[in-house]
Amino acid sequence: MKKLMLSFIGTIILFTAVQAQTVQSVVSEMEKEAYENSHLESLAHELMDVVGPRLVGTPQMKKAHDWAVDTFSEWGIKAKNEEWGTWRGWERGICHIDLISPRVVSLHGRQLAWSPGTPPGGITANIVTLPTVADADAFAEWLTGIKGKWVCISMPQPTGRPDYNWEEFATETSFEKMKKEREEQTQAWRQNIRNTGYNSRTLNQALEEAGAAGILQSRWSRAFGANKIFGANTKNIPVIDLSLEDYGMLYRMAVNGDKPKLRVVAESKELGRVPTFNTIATIPGKELPDEYIVLSAHFDSWDGGTGATDNGTGTITMMEAARILKKVYPNPKRTIIVGLWGSEEQGLNGSRAFVEDREEVVKGLQALFNQDNGTGRVVQISGQGFLHAYDYLGRWLAAVPDTITKHIETTFPGSPGRGGSDYASFVAKGAPAFSLSSLSWSYWNYTWHTNLDTYDKIVFDDVRNNALLTAILTYMASEDPERTSRERAVLPVNPRTGQQREWPSPRSPNRNGGQ
Repeated sequence: MKKLMLSFIGTIILFTAVQAQTVQSVVSEMEKEAYENSHLESLAHELMDVVGPRLVGTPQMKKAHDWAVDTFSEWGIKAKNEEWGTWRGWERGICHIDLISPRVVSLHGRQLAWSPGTPPGGITANIVTLPTVADADAFAEWLTGIKGKWVCISMPQPTGRPDYNWEEFATETSFEKMKKEREEQTQAWRQNIRNTGYNSRTLNQALEEAGAAGILQSRWSRAFGANKIFGANTKNIPVIDLSLEDYGMLYRMAVNGDKPKLRVVAESKELGRVPTFNTIATIPGKELPDEYIVLSAHFDSWDGGTGATDNGTGTITMMEAARILKKVYPNPKRTIIVGLWGSEEQGLNGSRAFVEDREEVVKGLQALFNQDNGTGRVVQISGQGFLHAYDYLGRWLAAVPDTITKHIETTFPGSPGRGGSDYASFVAKGAPAFSLSSLSWSYWNYTWHTNLDTYDKIVFDDVRNNALLTAILTYMASEDPERTSRERAVLPVNPRTGQQREWPSPRSPNRNGGQ
């Protein structure tokens, strides 16, 4: 009996050693492929430079989906575009913004997403600013005089320098004075908007109904040259976002009686209802085809820049990881899916549609890895509230080179994501989905939803590490002899309400968007 037991233990040790050797060999091959044969630069060029921004409902979004399917096919990975709804079709054209009086200069700006265009010859009109009013009646009286004029609706910023620049160079007294005056100006501006009887969501419609020629705004992102670029909410008149410095100049001219005149030519096309998609690529599992690992990234973007760090880098991370896996690990134990989701920016719509439409994937999910917050190396992974997430994520991370894991902090069991990105669509269903959260690289101010979110902001060394990390985690999750546990941790009490937090509930997508 003792001999038999020793033989059994020896067999286990030998099996474990062979298994470890196999893992090490596969990881080494992945490292070599990731670092010596990277496709990231070419993928980034094709997606950001050639395809460009990927606003849902635009021809560029469909072009991106088709490009991804073709690219996966070139790698021998089956892929398709899965339609999940329709959206308002719209296409951006050229936009020229010129001050023509009291002097001539071309300005920096753009029409917002889904903005109505101008007539072919453009719109040439004077500029007015919002008045200071005591109440809604006074504002209603002012509205009667804005027909045919450009209206400035943003507060003119007192400085175009970010706070960190002031902190480095200004005297402490000057910096504190600027902040105090800016805060007072901001509070007064917000109160004045309330006095009009409107808010940021309803003001544009009131100006449009009153006959304004168009709307001018500047949504500064508190970074040099960066503005947030979102959607227009008008039906007939254009909405233009101008750089902080150009907007401030026009504003000062208007309030000082210089009678600025602006000409804008902004082309756009309404394309009716168009289908919207997720791109789904699949490497079939050989032993457990009904169990899945999903590589997740949203494909769409806002279109102030080219969507490079939100979420071009997440997209090419998952595509590159899939390419590496297909080359090094072509016959996975479990099925590997790459999900490039549409319309995340409008409420996780693509991934929410997927979890509704593809219940078998949710049911059989071994793990999902999502990346969506900039170009930086992954520095944080949370267990998302799954009680035993440490057990399996710890096993998988142990195979990742120290050069990558030394930068990563983990939180277990963590709390379930309630939004923010597409992993939350799966977490709400109780499926083990995890965010690979990255280092900032000034993401929130400089590139998140701004006009500066472009190829030059990509840090390819960090993205390469993220692609390798994703590939190794996927390999380990696929080969793991155990299914991942879905047992949920007891969530803490919300200190604000005194009530115990509840697991997030699934939400249905908007399948008929952009109305």
